[in-house]
Amino acid sequence: MSALGGLGRWWGLSGNDVPEVPSAPDRLRGGFWGLLVGDALGVPYEFTPPQRLPERRKLDMEPPVAFLRSHHGIKPGTWSDDGAQALCLLESLLEKDAVDPRDLMDRICRWFRDGHLAVGRDVFDVGMQTSRSISKFLEGVPAMSCGRTDEQGNGNGSLMRSLPLALWHVGTDEELVSDARLLSRPTHAHPRSELCCALYCLWARRLADTTDHPWMEAVEILEGLFPRGTREREEIDAEIRPREEYPAKGSGYVVDSLQSARIAMRERSFEDVVRAAVAFGHDTDTTACIAGGVAGIRYGIRGIPKRWLKTLRGRDLAEPLLARLEMVRERAGKQESGGGPGNSTPEVPPRG
Repeated sequence: MSALGGLGRWWGLSGNDVPEVPSAPDRLRGGFWGLLVGDALGVPYEFTPPQRLPERRKLDMEPPVAFLRSHHGIKPGTWSDDGAQALCLLESLLEKDAVDPRDLMDRICRWFRDGHLAVGRDVFDVGMQTSRSISKFLEGVPAMSCGRTDEQGNGNGSLMRSLPLALWHVGTDEELVSDARLLSRPTHAHPRSELCCALYCLWARRLADTTDHPWMEAVEILEGLFPRGTREREEIDAEIRPREEYPAKGSGYVVDSLQSARIAMRERSFEDVVRAAVAFGHDTDTTACIAGGVAGIRYGIRGIPKRWLKTLRGRDLAEPLLARLEMVRERAGKQESGGGPGNSTPEVPPRG
């Protein structure tokens, strides 16, 4: 296989249409800013069914004048709970240099009560499952026992915040899967939610590695970790269905969110990916956040429209975390080249 052929499949293009692949630092920055930009782009359109949205080319940080926006009074370019909780996760990973679910919940509670890492300390949106888990944690319930484990507990609240794990993590794929599941459990402890987070992180890693078929390679890795007959494999095959065509729904259901991001990623630019994600309607900020993160990795920081980066608020909150993440990744790269250890955590403990 020629290098050009591999890159063409990676981008979904061919021949002279294949653009220059962003550098690794640009992919890292793209993923980081992409999730925040996608979230902010989707905020004004949240809860709106697709048929009531403006036409796709008019979807922007500032909605058309005639559109009755959601979250009236929130300035354009403001990320929501999605971006704030993703930053809480990244901050926890950087501070602890490890996966620590309790510390993550501490920071999410600071966000909820005090506006920690929210733009202007304004908390204007929170998912029902996450709110319930926060209440339990504040009542003294251990972090790992706060998330719902039933079938109805499969919202997208842990998936939306999970990308920083993939950006930070330098362990094995098996360790990445284990850690993604671990970090889902404080708010979303059903195996389906955990596995969607794991698949998303593997997908992001394959995109960052510029492999030929990022989604399918991630699927194969996940399937390889869970043989047929395990509960996890049943969830993958029967519910997540990553090898099948799946309708774009834009709902708050975790599988819909992940699969809608996958569909949006068929577009040929960052701008088109996140607009497609918003155009699915309903949970627009979360779908665009999830899609924006992986689109940012694919297209790099230079692929994100400058006008959106300029409009994005809260950069003073985000930039120090990105700088620290870049230092961690640079140090990890030097350790890898010299045979040093990377950060990782033990396998997810068995369910009780």
